[in-house]
Amino acid sequence: MTWGEQNSEADAHAQLDRALELGINFIDAAEMYPVPPRAETFGRTEAFIGTWFKQRPGARDKVALATKVTGANNRTPHVRDGKGRLDRKTVEIAIEGSLKRLQTDRIDLYQTHSPDRPVNALGRSDYVHDPAADGAPLAETLDTIDRLIKAGKVRHFGVSNETPWGVMSQLALTATGRGPRVQSIQNPFSLLNRSFETALAEVALREGCGLLAYSPLGMGVLAGKYLNGARPAGCRLTLFDRFQRYSTPRAEPAAAAYVKIARDHGLDPAQMALAFVTTRPFVTATIIGCTTVAQLEQNVGCLDIRLSPEILAAIDAVQAGNPNPCP
Repeated sequence: MTWGEQNSEADAHAQLDRALELGINFIDAAEMYPVPPRAETFGRTEAFIGTWFKQRPGARDKVALATKVTGANNRTPHVRDGKGRLDRKTVEIAIEGSLKRLQTDRIDLYQTHSPDRPVNALGRSDYVHDPAADGAPLAETLDTIDRLIKAGKVRHFGVSNETPWGVMSQLALTATGRGPRVQSIQNPFSLLNRSFETALAEVALREGCGLLAYSPLGMGVLAGKYLNGARPAGCRLTLFDRFQRYSTPRAEPAAAAYVKIARDHGLDPAQMALAFVTTRPFVTATIIGCTTVAQLEQNVGCLDIRLSPEILAAIDAVQAGNPNPCP
């Protein structure tokens, strides 16, 4: 989701080339990317992936391609005037735009970017019950995705920024014959936000719809590069003031504690944070959002790390003393 804002088309292609070489075969995008979302850059991330497919014959068949449809809760007034709900009309318009930009005839995993109702997600920890603000019924969204699957435009369906009630309600509808089954849940999960463990982990494991963990580094905060007020040039939190989600008052002391654990055990802080996420039993994939090829290679190095019981105990101690500072 940095492609098209913090880096160029050539940068994106270089990362994709290297990712394939490293064995990465899952690409996750969204029609509203890059972030921060702006009318001037809408769809650019998908477009960069699309030109990569066009210039690399056969590459499309080597990857599982995912993208998302933007709903009203994504706070993007430039996308369908900010009024598009997850109804049939909106979803059908969105999929055609994504297919065109991605230069493909199918999406392997099509996801709702956020629920079409008020939820405690996207940086909100409170829940305000307001049924009057609900959008399209879940059944309508599922029926629409089902039509796309039958048309060959989508293979599987997933959700993002979803709640236990939302996942289970959609699974219940599927059990009655309405629409496709939820295959994945793309929610935030990191050392700074482990709420998935208490809210959705059991659902993911028992229902077979694992977590696609986003922001596993808390937008770079867990790499330690923002400690003591540092704002390195070119980094996301330096460039944009929009991202306060990982800059809460409790975020820096928690990040500092995790960085210390890593360094005390001779580990790179970012790799330790990623290794924690990738080794959770409910995680299907860890989504990294790199700006450079060097970051990509460093992040993939987390696969060689084994966290000892001592390290895991130290991590849990920090979580117990400063739980989920970045909801």
